[in-house]
Amino acid sequence: MVLHFICIGQRMPAWITQGYTEYAKRLPRHCQLKLVEIPLRKRGKNADIKRFQAEEGRKMLAEIPPGALVIALDEHGKHWDTKQFSKKLGNWMEAGRPVALLVGGPEGLAPECKQRAELHWSLSALTLPHPLVRVVVAEQVYRGWTLLNNHPYHRD
Repeated sequence: MVLHFICIGQRMPAWITQGYTEYAKRLPRHCQLKLVEIPLRKRGKNADIKRFQAEEGRKMLAEIPPGALVIALDEHGKHWDTKQFSKKLGNWMEAGRPVALLVGGPEGLAPECKQRAELHWSLSALTLPHPLVRVVVAEQVYRGWTLLNNHPYHRD
């Protein structure tokens, strides 16, 4: 299974790239995390934010593989603890569908992306910087996989 991690933004700080890469490379081939970066339009004083968000949303939707389960990372989504997420990851792997995880830019996901999503996942009640979400999701995917495989990384 490939989890297509479709995110708005490029050129992340080195520590974000290192953190994401560290967890993504630990995953086996049968549970890959593939990062797809959509460029963030520059926001100026007079920027048409709604139009930029809509354009970015269309680009995100175009990156979703056919037949994929689409999951929007959204502050209003469901909160899953680690064991719940691990179970969901196992179910997705068994289903054999590609999975697309969508992370919006500073203003969040475009409404069209939220509408396209079959699931909405909230990582926390806290507001997290969008770059940090990459590291948190990569770590949780790795942790979920380790739980499914009785790997000692996760401790209760």
